[in-house]
Amino acid sequence: MTANFTSIPILDYSQLSSPATRNAFVAQLRHALINVGFLYLSNPPVAQEDIQSLVDYVPKLFALPQHEKDKIRMANSEHFLGYSALGRELTKGKTDQREQYDFATEYQNPWKPGAPEYLRLWGPSQWPEESLLPGFKSTILRYLNQVEKFSYEFINVLAEAFGLAPDALDIFYDKNPGGMQHRAKVVKYPALDSVASNQGVGPHYDAGFLTFLLQVSPHPGLQVQNLSGEWIDAPPIPGTFVVNIGKALEAVTQGLARATSHRVLSPPRGSTPRYSIPFFQNIRQEIRLSEIQLQFPAEVLKLKESRGAVGATDSVNFSEYDRLPSGEVTLIGRIKSHPDVAQNHYPELFKQFFPNGLPEQGSAY
Repeated sequence: MTANFTSIPILDYSQLSSPATRNAFVAQLRHALINVGFLYLSNPPVAQEDIQSLVDYVPKLFALPQHEKDKIRMANSEHFLGYSALGRELTKGKTDQREQYDFATEYQNPWKPGAPEYLRLWGPSQWPEESLLPGFKSTILRYLNQVEKFSYEFINVLAEAFGLAPDALDIFYDKNPGGMQHRAKVVKYPALDSVASNQGVGPHYDAGFLTFLLQVSPHPGLQVQNLSGEWIDAPPIPGTFVVNIGKALEAVTQGLARATSHRVLSPPRGSTPRYSIPFFQNIRQEIRLSEIQLQFPAEVLKLKESRGAVGATDSVNFSEYDRLPSGEVTLIGRIKSHPDVAQNHYPELFKQFFPNGLPEQGSAY
């Protein structure tokens, strides 16, 4: 028997602040982590006025003239940060109908020749001209810094839900100021009348430990694959983040935490665009998950057994965590997804993965 799910649980983060409700929240979180891999989180500790300010900028960001977008195209950046035009990526052989910008928390990269290539992944973002979007850079950095702080708080609660010490997962982070970089996307899924496929982004897993998704517009589209392979809707709920488990966290917990396959469907024909902002919580690049052994209480491990077997899913990416450093796994995914960046900045890896030259589109798998 499997502990299957037909909806995404909704948890209230404010319950952590009261001894009367804290244990109930931790129990709900444990269920979501083990059996679902996704949850809604209401009342997150991120200033609502900053969220609204960022939301107001999003349509303006995509309304910039194309030549201004192209000035900060991702191919310019060895850190895979910047603008990606519509239809530049494939997932499972189909074009993803999304236009996006990749930004990140601020980080000064100390990489020098001779160090592992994956250490080049973190570095400064590319930004639109301040005169075109006054205040945008400061607004999104303020937002990202709050989500970063919140993500560290949440990972400690997650450890507690697994029966570990609250700081048991601190080994995966450098929480000193500037010690880590976490990245985000600002994504537009247009309604395209002339495209047969409704694939906004195809079935995939996220890397890293946790993703915190702000669904900016009211459009449905996000879907999550349950234990038996059915697609379950995760529509926007105002005032919430959608939180999901990445493959690195699944790997280091020996499958106790469940990374869940998910996808986004394009808005229906004639609709306005769908916008979203996912924040991807990174872990230390040099860490090898296969060398970390976490000791879980027997009663928590039994919950994984009672979940039953996970059925076949449509996602297969980030399978290298069992043998490679975290940063190298991420770099492989980025190289495959963005071959033009690889050609410009990682020529040896480009030749390895693309021996026949530059493809028209990138594809992580």
